[in-house]
Amino acid sequence: MDRTDGKDGTDRTDRKDGTDRPDRTDRKDGTDRADRRDRTDGMDRIRLLFPESFRERWKAAAISWQDLREIRLRARQPVILLMRDGEWYPDEKGRLNRDAGNAPRLQKKELDAIVKHICGYSLYACEEEMRRGYISAAGGVRVGIAGEVILGPEGTVRNIRHVGSLNIRVPHEAKGAAGQLLPWLYEGSRLCNTLLISPPGCGKTTLLRDIIRLVSDGNARLPGQTVGVVDERSELSGCFQGIPEFDLGSRTDVLDACPKAYGMMMLLRSMSPGAIAVDELGGAEDIRAVLYAVHCGCSVLATLHADSCEAFFRKEAYAALQQEKVFERVILLGKKDGHFFAVQIRNGDGRLLEGGIPC
Repeated sequence: MDRTDGKDGTDRTDRKDGTDRPDRTDRKDGTDRADRRDRTDGMDRIRLLFPESFRERWKAAAISWQDLREIRLRARQPVILLMRDGEWYPDEKGRLNRDAGNAPRLQKKELDAIVKHICGYSLYACEEEMRRGYISAAGGVRVGIAGEVILGPEGTVRNIRHVGSLNIRVPHEAKGAAGQLLPWLYEGSRLCNTLLISPPGCGKTTLLRDIIRLVSDGNARLPGQTVGVVDERSELSGCFQGIPEFDLGSRTDVLDACPKAYGMMMLLRSMSPGAIAVDELGGAEDIRAVLYAVHCGCSVLATLHADSCEAFFRKEAYAALQQEKVFERVILLGKKDGHFFAVQIRNGDGRLLEGGIPC
């Protein structure tokens, strides 16, 4: 299989997302300017993660960025690229193949050089993020890290040193992915409080990102409205130095690297959002903040790790949300043959409304 093609067999630019798009001039090579720009940006997003002397080895991976989901780097182990169709291994020249036996092992000094480069050659500047287990890079890329943990006097994580593993999660924009869900996200002229549920790797964050954009810019259902985003893990907006790298719409305000509960309260007090979006609801503080936002008349868009809608409805931790039927739409996402779809759409009572909608 020729991985250097980089095509996934779909054309996102032809999909309907409920918004008007300006006409774009086709080029002689059969692609339009926006497609070429997106392709170049995606390739650079991968190449520039690595020191200049390493970049030739990552050329094939960069060309295939549209199919690339994760880059797993572990000291003294082969590099693994998780693609849309499974795992691939780069050889000495960067060519991708399925055989791990031909893949060279990453040396510790090479891993250290990559870490330093991603940190802009200032590990101290990234210390706060590393304490939380990741590093944010340009292009909306989040790099998970593992290694020797240093604890503070109170038993909290102070830092991670002697990094032994990196997980480079390659983000993708899927403009139009939420288009077919729009009719289910509104009741009349009101945006429903919506919860996206799935196991890891089924597109929750990607879909939420597109919903935010459609709500912010406006769509066939309603004009645009102000959306406040609390991006605790710097993954939803892909902020770099405070500016979102992803298109979240023209009426969206982002609090980057801010705890969700604090951030929701801050936005309600100062930014007057019509809707608030957060990724991966967690503990009791998050739940209380969601309830407060809803009582203030603000719509809430959120995601949650769960294997089924039933798992959410029966979890005691979310009893307060269920008692008040806060989420009027609970959408279970799934993946089959590399494609994402809404397996189930349920209302606040748990009643099935629809299912099997591609995203």
